[in-house]
Amino acid sequence: MIRWHHTGDVGRWLNNGTLKIIDRRKHIFKLSQGEYIVPEKIENIYITSKYVNQSCIVAIIVPDVDVLKQWANENNIPGTLSVLCNSLTVKELIFKDMQSWGKKGGLKSFEQVKDIYLHPDPFSVQNGLLTPTFKSKRPQLKNYFKPQLDDMYKHLA
Repeated sequence: MIRWHHTGDVGRWLNNGTLKIIDRRKHIFKLSQGEYIVPEKIENIYITSKYVNQSCIVAIIVPDVDVLKQWANENNIPGTLSVLCNSLTVKELIFKDMQSWGKKGGLKSFEQVKDIYLHPDPFSVQNGLLTPTFKSKRPQLKNYFKPQLDDMYKHLA
């Protein structure tokens, strides 16, 4: 007798008869065009950009403070991290770098972000945006950044 347990995992049967676990079901999203994506895979590609410290696939980016400050100094752009995060020049720099890393990482067009919001404060367990194992709490991130997300979607529509 074969028994199945609902674990919340998504898997695929391999030719040798074993089951390969792909991801947790709740971590996979279906886009409006019907494509499924695994956000963690995409986020891991985007954080290879030297400018990106943290990423949530909805395009909330926490810049790497040291790299951004160094770039700003080299380009004679003054300001605090908050000021730099509001700069269109900085946003364009990071967005283009992320697009480049996305292409190098083999992301398809529908997997690439179309807009980003730069946030100066890191996600943390203390602010409720990370789990104790430092994974993104997606529902909390979505709620916390709702105004910024709504604004991005409005401009993309």
